[in-house]
Amino acid sequence: MAHVTLVECDAALPHVLAAPKEAAIEVLCHRPDFGQRDFRDALELRVATGIENERWMKYPWMKLEDGSPDPRIQVSILQKRVLDLCWRDRDEVVYPGDTMIADMDLGEENLPAGTRLQAGTAILEVSDVFNTACAKWKVRHGRESFDWINKPENVKHRLRGALCSIVQDGVVRKGDILRKL
Repeated sequence: MAHVTLVECDAALPHVLAAPKEAAIEVLCHRPDFGQRDFRDALELRVATGIENERWMKYPWMKLEDGSPDPRIQVSILQKRVLDLCWRDRDEVVYPGDTMIADMDLGEENLPAGTRLQAGTAILEVSDVFNTACAKWKVRHGRESFDWINKPENVKHRLRGALCSIVQDGVVRKGDILRKL
């Protein structure tokens, strides 16, 4: 199956940008280790440890100066419209690994850095870290979708998703409404 093209991505942008300002969480993914995906109905979120028993504590891609995991990348939320556009071969290509999928506008205008989000009984804070999509995204979903995400004019839309820290422990369940506080 061919990857999505830049032309298709650009054509889909108005649809992506028309996503609601709040939305139900449709997918919850737990990642115990590299390449492992465990889809769940609920996840425990902890300020100190991130998602219970997930790899963030052991293998974060961003660390603080002291070597500990950077809390600004504890949770990743990807917009469903982007996932549906870019993840074409669901039988052969592994799920991107985002913690949550929601049909929600994740752009900076709707969710500036520092915005707090209610996710079940947990509270998240939108990070100032931009998710550029990693080399794995480029391989799995194509160079053109990677380039689209990182176009200077698209950065503000957070097309690869919003990264968040956990600021209040809680449980998030599939179907909970992700809403701004």
